[in-house]
Amino acid sequence: MEQKAFKRPFVHLFYILFLSHLVFCQLDYRFYDSTCPSLTRIVRYGVWSAIANDTRMAASLVRLHFHDCFVNGCDASILLDDIDSTFVGEKTARSNQNSVRGYEVIDKIKANVEKACPSTVSCTDILTLAAREAANIAGASYWMVPLGRRDGRTANKTAANELPSPFESLDNIIAKFNAKGLDTKDVVVLSGAHTIGFAQCFTFKQRLFNFDGSGKPDPDLEASLLKGLQTVCPDQVDSDTTLVPLDSATTNRFDNSYYRNLVNSSGLLQSDHVLSTDNRTASMVLSYSRYPYLFLKDFGASMVKMANIGVLTGQDGEIRKNCKVVN
Repeated sequence: MEQKAFKRPFVHLFYILFLSHLVFCQLDYRFYDSTCPSLTRIVRYGVWSAIANDTRMAASLVRLHFHDCFVNGCDASILLDDIDSTFVGEKTARSNQNSVRGYEVIDKIKANVEKACPSTVSCTDILTLAAREAANIAGASYWMVPLGRRDGRTANKTAANELPSPFESLDNIIAKFNAKGLDTKDVVVLSGAHTIGFAQCFTFKQRLFNFDGSGKPDPDLEASLLKGLQTVCPDQVDSDTTLVPLDSATTNRFDNSYYRNLVNSSGLLQSDHVLSTDNRTASMVLSYSRYPYLFLKDFGASMVKMANIGVLTGQDGEIRKNCKVVN
């Protein structure tokens, strides 16, 4: 009995890795070279225009991609609208509503891609490319993206409600990553996307006034940062949605400042701070704080891994003409 119990998780992990490799083999870096050669240029221009108009959009597009891939795989299900009582999308899930942004950017890029290459490129591939372009424009290294994903025909609001949360323990977050075929290193690396973007005060306010029900601030939070945050996010409901940069040192620059902040006890979210104190992750945080190019290289690799989660290829799924609705 003990032997069987031991084998089950190993076999499960084997199949995750095997299927992930199989999916990767079905994708192709040159998938649209002949059918839509202008794809990358169209996507990059659309993302550049969006960021030029709103610098926050770089982080928003990376996050949109993450929220898509962690719910039933990378299938652009997050882009689907609710349709009366006949179809329930993911946009109103508690992790997405009044939080996730960038839908209109993808819709606009998709419309331009359709003009150039009708019924050819999936919304999923457009979102995957847009996340890469957004990070790269903000300062991340450029990574190659294999293409050929197809769009899902369903959405899962229930699963979207269970996305990794800043209120969760590191154990829970690692478990959710593991369930998607990602490991603890990927948790640390992909959390580095918090080098750009903003958080609403309610996501970390408990650290400022009532940490773990103590009625006092988190003693680990750097004193000057604490004082500033208490001013910006006073202990009252009307400050809950106030936006604060996740990395106040280089707010719009994709770099390793996030990790330097963690080492200096200046991480904003509790789920970020714990990465610098847990013995499973602390050494990686320290390495990335010291070696920026190591982080940028590993970030691209983890993004490619994430973009392979639950991918639909071949005859599965569809190529949506409009990212908001199934064909």
